[in-house]
Amino acid sequence: MLAASPPESCHFLPIDGLRQPSVSVWSLWEDGALLGCGALKDLGDGTGEIKSMHTREALRGRGLGRRMLQHILAEARRRRYGALFLETGSMDAFVPARRLYEAYSFMSCGPFGDYAEDPRSVFMTLSLG
Repeated sequence: MLAASPPESCHFLPIDGLRQPSVSVWSLWEDGALLGCGALKDLGDGTGEIKSMHTREALRGRGLGRRMLQHILAEARRRRYGALFLETGSMDAFVPARRLYEAYSFMSCGPFGDYAEDPRSVFMTLSLG
């Protein structure tokens, strides 16, 4: 993500952030190799935020991101969240991510939580209620 975004516009969780009790992390592996990951952060108000969704660049196009997103959506529904939110980049490198989220009916929204308006960010939400 740092390769496609300036540091001030990178909102991924560092490893310590992923270790917080409010965050669940999942990973995809094959033959001992990490293929991708994703996380779900409980926002504390009956909603969640998708964090740190990533698939290794050389492995994109295999449906790994779709599988991770489906898992996160199922978990959010199991937790009975009313909505999910996410932040992703506005640059061309993030077009595949935005298309994936749009395919699952995520819609653009304004900044949420502690986020501020940023031309390099796209904010999206999906109602689960």
